Amino acid sequence: MIKIKFTLIFIGLLLFSINGFGSDNNCLNCHLDWESEEGSAAKYARDIHSQKGLGCTECHGGDPSLDDMDDVRNSKGYRGVPNHLEVPDFCARCHADAAYMHEHNPSLPVDQLAKYKTSVHGQRLFARKDKKVANCISCHSVHEIGTGQMPYSSTHPTNLPATCGECHADKEYMAEYDIPTDQLEKYRSSVHGQALLQRGDLGAPACNDCHGNHGAAPPGVASLAAVCGVCHALEAELFAISPHAEAYRENDFPMCETCHSNHDIIKPYDEMIGAVGSAVCTNCHSADDGTIGLSTADSILVSINNLVQAHAQAKRRLNEAIYKGMMTTDEEFLLKEVDQTLIQARTLVHSFNMDSVAPKARAGIAKADTIIANAAGLINEYYFRRKGLGVATLIITFLAIMLYRKIRKIESR
Repeated sequence: MIKIKFTLIFIGLLLFSINGFGSDNNCLNCHLDWESEEGSAAKYARDIHSQKGLGCTECHGGDPSLDDMDDVRNSKGYRGVPNHLEVPDFCARCHADAAYMHEHNPSLPVDQLAKYKTSVHGQRLFARKDKKVANCISCHSVHEIGTGQMPYSSTHPTNLPATCGECHADKEYMAEYDIPTDQLEKYRSSVHGQALLQRGDLGAPACNDCHGNHGAAPPGVASLAAVCGVCHALEAELFAISPHAEAYRENDFPMCETCHSNHDIIKPYDEMIGAVGSAVCTNCHSADDGTIGLSTADSILVSINNLVQAHAQAKRRLNEAIYKGMMTTDEEFLLKEVDQTLIQARTLVHSFNMDSVAPKARAGIAKADTIIANAAGLINEYYFRRKGLGVATLIITFLAIMLYRKIRKIESR
């Protein structure tokens, strides 16, 4: 009886698979016969649409039960392959239909086409009929479309820079647009690129985090601080109330980019501020420009350098005490506070105000001095204990010898 039930269930599933999922078999079978392993039919197994149960006809239309391709092309609803200009509307038949998308993936937005039309790509494609600009398949691929969470997807954060670079790093392809093509190269060497591409830090920004994705456009001068401020919120707040904010607006300077660049952002270092060497302050300020810019920068650098030196000295002394086996729990916690104070002082540089940086630096130095003093006391205690242990050892040895001699005398009697 159980075998009969199992057989009936198996037959039912088989019929369901033939009627339900087998409707595109003629499409796939034909393409698999003559395509390579890199062909569309082979790739489609990894496509998110395939995984959601959608077949070839969902996009291309036609009658999948037909064997002859000419008959398929003449069948009702056949759409075939759209040309480059038609792709956004082609994809939007589903992705801009809220009711349809609700049935397949309610979490996906349905405004991609509307955003695309506001992008640089969309404006050139729809208004100028430019067939070279990116459309949906330029970024998402065609038959192996994956979500941004899939490691093989062209829109996965670690793959996205190369996806954008397909066009934007091609000098010949981009020649007519008169824009740089070294963005990808610069990004790979930047602090963001190293974090994402070398260390796999998915929290680091890729191209779309700054430029947008479907509504991609270069950040304007006015919006640049807001773009960077999405991640660097505290720095953006400090800059907004700094004397530089108004000066930058008046001179139409890009806010964060003026000091940090854009695609080739390097890890900030203390000597970026000041009046000599590689300090970026000298790009705008000079000693006779009538402002206190350079003197303020120098004072801020001195404060931070003093804190850095105090932190380093405290760490050295504390490590010496730790090495000697002393109890340093309180001092270790205090050193963590100095670490945080140093980070906060460096962040406060964006206020460009000595009255903000100096008190924070002094507070950190005071904590570092406490660590140095406590560590020195622990180290002195260590040597005191060693001396005491030496004296105690000598006394115990002397007493042991005297006791031994006494015992020998008693035994001899």
